[in-house]
Amino acid sequence: MKFKKVVKKTPIASRIYTMIFADVYPLYIAKVVRKGRTKVGAKTDLDHIIRWLTGYSQKGLEIQIKKQTTFERFFADAPNMNPSRNLITGTICGIKLDEIKDPLMREIRYLDKLVDELAKGKEMEKILRT
Repeated sequence: MKFKKVVKKTPIASRIYTMIFADVYPLYIAKVVRKGRTKVGAKTDLDHIIRWLTGYSQKGLEIQIKKQTTFERFFADAPNMNPSRNLITGTICGIKLDEIKDPLMREIRYLDKLVDELAKGKEMEKILRT
């Protein structure tokens, strides 16, 4: 998936885009575990929502983690972004998802929202909008 370069990147956006996905991935797992899931269950469910969102296979996801891919490259290389992701609504970090103009930042925030829903114990069917 190609993302248009944002004419004016904020310092926060630039920092997020260059963060290594593999560095944030264990933080996602820890967040879900803190809310009561086992580490194995948290990883399994987290991988499931990431694969649903991005179209990566389990092996493809593991390769991206091993390659130390940035968030920008992780989403740019995503095989098939789920068309139902636009059904993800609400706010994340105090910002409404539908008001995020930058396509890459919106994809990152979709993932954040899915992780939050998983951590809060929402049913997988509802998280995946099925």
